[in-house]
Amino acid sequence: MSEAEESDQRRLARNVNELLQELRVAQAGVQILFGFLLSIAFTEKYSSVGTYIRVTHLVTVLCAAVAVAFLTAPAAWHRVLFRQGRREDVVDSGNTFALVGLAFLALAMTGTVLLLAEVIIGQDWASIVVGVLAFAIFSGLWFALPYASSKRAQNRERP
Repeated sequence: MSEAEESDQRRLARNVNELLQELRVAQAGVQILFGFLLSIAFTEKYSSVGTYIRVTHLVTVLCAAVAVAFLTAPAAWHRVLFRQGRREDVVDSGNTFALVGLAFLALAMTGTVLLLAEVIIGQDWASIVVGVLAFAIFSGLWFALPYASSKRAQNRERP
């Protein structure tokens, strides 16, 4: 193996490790959220809530489940492909899976905030405002600001 190939393999190994470390943080959070959301349906008060809350809850649980699937997929891909020397596939696919998983996690968090606001505030319009603010914070911090920062860096690098 040439020195360049070895450097490339080290870079890929580092990228895989960084990706899996980052996902451990998100996985723990989304799995706790998923458990919390599942437990809500088995409370006494849940039987008396309206259709709006039930549909919002179901959509939120589904978003959390999809987030779990996408955020754990890179670890599964790594386990299946790591002995085949396909780290680049793990990194490329894992990055996509992580971004999709984070998007669904943002939706699940937004739905959870919306549900809690509905229970605490009890007014549809006010809870929707709280949900929209939560969505704006998640999408802004997790996607819009990093994307804007990346674009600024690319523009600075161009001659």
